[in-house]
Amino acid sequence: MDMKEILEKCDHTLLRVDCTSEEIRTLCDQAIRYNCASVCIPPCHVAGAKRYVGDKLTICTVIGFPNGYMTSAAKAFEAADAVKNGADEIDMVINLSMVKDGCWVDVANDIRAVREATRGKLLKVIIECCLLTEEEKLHLCRIVSESGAEYIKTSTGFSKGGATREDVKLMRENCAPSVKVKAAGGISSLQDAEDFINLGAERLGTSRIVKLAMEQEC
Repeated sequence: MDMKEILEKCDHTLLRVDCTSEEIRTLCDQAIRYNCASVCIPPCHVAGAKRYVGDKLTICTVIGFPNGYMTSAAKAFEAADAVKNGADEIDMVINLSMVKDGCWVDVANDIRAVREATRGKLLKVIIECCLLTEEEKLHLCRIVSESGAEYIKTSTGFSKGGATREDVKLMRENCAPSVKVKAAGGISSLQDAEDFINLGAERLGTSRIVKLAMEQEC
């Protein structure tokens, strides 16, 4: 698999809490140069990034990030505000407290609240695999498949673990064919990226792959 194919699946990501507008503009320039799928950035930078890139680049942002324990109404408001500010794609974090309580209907409703606020935009649902049992992962594959979301995503990258090959394989095998898989967190090499894609990931949340592409040009 060549570098170009991998880059086209990358959400070039910068979610550090102290990232600056200048860093976000640099991220956008890099994503355009290397034809990445999107940039994934904090909500506070969406409006500025959209003004900067116009229609040259897809803008992705995160909702309920990174903990997911906000109320559904708060997530829906945050998502609607992000769309208003120019977000094309939304990566939301599920409510893990509801998952651990086994409140599956509430988990589904939480996702649907964001789905309703983002109609016409692409929605990815972050399930934070490193905090889940296998049974919980399977429940969430079903719930996300029924939610109307376009993607299920492994991780925020802010918890105790990121994407694993086992989790990507499990998600691809147990989600509906209409639901795509995004691997995120800890993708640090071209081999990681290629492995995740071969296991069924359609998107990769990472900043490292663009850096590797830049290093190859030096």
